This record gives sequence, C-alpha cells and structure tokens, in this order.
Amino acid sequence: MSTFRRVLVPHDFSDHATKALRMAARLVVPNGRLLVLHVVTPFVPVTDIPTIGMSSYVAPEELLALAQKQLDKTLTRALPKKTKMRVEARVVIGDPYQRIIHAARGMDAIVMATAGRTGLSHLLIGSVAEKVVRHSPIPVLTLRPTAGRKAARKPAR
Repeated sequence: MSTFRRVLVPHDFSDHATKALRMAARLVVPNGRLLVLHVVTPFVPVTDIPTIGMSSYVAPEELLALAQKQLDKTLTRALPKKTKMRVEARVVIGDPYQRIIHAARGMDAIVMATAGRTGLSHLLIGSVAEKVVRHSPIPVLTLRPTAGRKAARKPAR
C-alpha cells in the first residue's frame, strides 16, 4: 500500500466519511500530516418569502464554532489516541468542491467518501466527489458506501 506525507480528508460528519478518515490515517507516513476539512455550505434564500416565522438567524462564527467542536469530537473518537502524525481539523464556509480543491494545495492526496447517488438524484444534485476527482491536481481516493458496493455486485435478473 502506498503512503503519503500529506493527506486531505473532506468530512461531512457521516459514518462513511469517518471510514474514509480511518483509511486516510493508515496511508499517512509517520510524522506526516492529516488535514481533515469540513465545509459549511452557506444558506442562500432562493425565494422572496418573508422570514417571519422561520428559524432564527445563526451567525457564521457560531456555525463555524459548532462545526469545529463536532469535528474535533469526531477526530477524537475515530483516530487512535497516540498517533505519530500531525492532525489538523479545519472548518470553512463555502462551496464544498471549491474549498476542497483550494485545501488540496500543498497536499499529496485526497481521501474522501462518496454519497453513492445514482440516476436522477445524481443528475439533479451533482456530486462533490465527482467534481473533485475531475479537477484535483493531486490523486484522489474515493470510497463508496458499503451498501452501494454490495448492490453493484449482485447479478442483474
């Protein structure tokens, strides 16, 4: 198995992203660096509906602080207590694809989970992982959900 000095792991707080995180940790050389990135997607209203009766405003700084706390907790649970690599947890606001590509500068590889969408949902929603694979300047290892792999192996009838 190849190893890398600097690995970026985009994390969306899903169990599958945590599995990708554990895989990435095995790929980092001793004294290497693991950068775990969570991107908070900004909310942009798409209609002119008044905000009366809608949920209250949450400041971006508060969103970042809450996500950072959750990411730190996730790392504590997912990674071994004594690790020989530097682990950095970073939370940013923006378009996930763009922020991942930006964070890839100076890294050796990206390890990320995919949502496993197919068909119409893939067409309508798109895929951050697909965009990253297409435009990344460095190698990208994508991990599909386990259920998707099992379904793909079943013979068609």
